[in-house]
Amino acid sequence: MKEITYIKDYLKKNLSSKRYEHSLGCAQCAQELAQIYNLDKDKAYLAGLVHDCAKNMEDIKLLDIINNKVKTGFDTAELKNPKTYHAIAGQYIAQKEFEIEDREILNAIRKHTIGSVDMTTFDKIIFLADKIEPSARDEKYSKKLWKILEKNKGILGLNLALFKCFQETIKSLVKRKLYICPITIDVYNNLEESVGELLEDED
Repeated sequence: MKEITYIKDYLKKNLSSKRYEHSLGCAQCAQELAQIYNLDKDKAYLAGLVHDCAKNMEDIKLLDIINNKVKTGFDTAELKNPKTYHAIAGQYIAQKEFEIEDREILNAIRKHTIGSVDMTTFDKIIFLADKIEPSARDEKYSKKLWKILEKNKGILGLNLALFKCFQETIKSLVKRKLYICPITIDVYNNLEESVGELLEDED
């Protein structure tokens, strides 16, 4: 794997300053969540740092990578919304440009936009860190999700926080009249089943 200094230099050159700051914030937040859930903090930091490595590429370049380099392992429905391209291409860049071979990190990059029904705890904390890190996210929203994690310990609390994330994401997509990937709906339904009792307590 390339040195962290190399990776950060690459990100500085290829991301907007705002996106780079978000990546640093996500890395720090992922590290904090890893400590809470007894996961590898260094690995979480790296996954958070590189999760958006392809974010500022032009759509045509992302599609070129997806169609000619990645080629397999994605659903065609994922290509109906350009905002999901960078997760597929990002996994490839992390592997080829940064020489990251750790499958947990690569899978977390891949799943940080639309998720999947088989997300591991590691996948979940990277997904959540992306949504609640403080530099680029709404402070009120972040605090709300942190309170959920503090009140509800363990995986159930993590699932509830994720459920709230997907709930807001779907609302936003509907409001903006954007395509909702069926995978996102499947993840939402799967999480709803796992946290049903906690949702009843909120009523």
